[in-house]
Amino acid sequence: MSDLHAQPSPFQPAPSRLYRAVQTGEFLVTAEVMPPKGGCVSHMVDMAMRLKGRVHAMNITDGSRAVLRMSSLAASAILVQQGLEPVYQIACRDRNIIALQADLMGAQALGICNVLALTGDPVKAGDHPIAKSVFDLESVRLLKLIGKLNQGFDFNDKPLTDGATKLFVGAAVDPQCPSWSGLQRRFERKLAAGAQFFQSQLISDFDRLEKFMDQIAVGCNKPILAGIFLLKSAKNAQFINRNVPGVQIPQHIIDRLAQAENPLDEGITIAAEQVKIAQQLCQGVHLMAVRREDLIPEILDRAGVKPVKADQG
Repeated sequence: MSDLHAQPSPFQPAPSRLYRAVQTGEFLVTAEVMPPKGGCVSHMVDMAMRLKGRVHAMNITDGSRAVLRMSSLAASAILVQQGLEPVYQIACRDRNIIALQADLMGAQALGICNVLALTGDPVKAGDHPIAKSVFDLESVRLLKLIGKLNQGFDFNDKPLTDGATKLFVGAAVDPQCPSWSGLQRRFERKLAAGAQFFQSQLISDFDRLEKFMDQIAVGCNKPILAGIFLLKSAKNAQFINRNVPGVQIPQHIIDRLAQAENPLDEGITIAAEQVKIAQQLCQGVHLMAVRREDLIPEILDRAGVKPVKADQG
């Protein structure tokens, strides 16, 4: 079996909008777009089109929370067809080593430039708890595998006879991880494995994010995007506290939502305030507004974030 422990050597990725924005030091904005549950993509495409010109790229989730949705590869390809730029999320949970490599080469062929390498949420957390998990790899080893594909070799160090991939690869990070040493160790391993950008999980404790930026991410020279979630109501916030490990929405935020005449509008205001805080701490934001992606431009407007620069590629 191939040794994936060596750090990939530098390469020139495909010139995506996201890659160019990283290189020029722009404040990065990405947003999560949920694939449909079914064969109709009209709602997903409509939501994604509303983000055009406001974000550098749109993350297509891959079985998030182990809940069945359309293939993230297919959904990402559909966005490319619409002239939009996806971040193709790929998780190790549902694919063996052969399938991971096959899908990554397929992404390259379909014009998908950006990839987020994930381990994947446990199957038991989702809607098909009897499904079998694979986990041939986890996110760090997946990052190393993508580095090998970008250098023109497969998992077994055999040449890719029909061309290397040119994927711009990122990773997830959770600054609110209860184990500080574990967080540092895993972040450093992902850096060494070739992660070029990091998107964080939902941030509810910005003091913790600041500590992470000052003590762990300092000097890494890779952009960190803070995860900002649109809370639609107090009930929504309470649901997250019950069901999303490692996240604790503060009570004062829940109270604001509960007391608001229009909780959704208050949620937009809260998200905009959090974007402003993130602007002082890190290099970007990753916005999550489940099935209300159309509200993300309003969040950005209230936070004073201008439209992204026109693509010059």
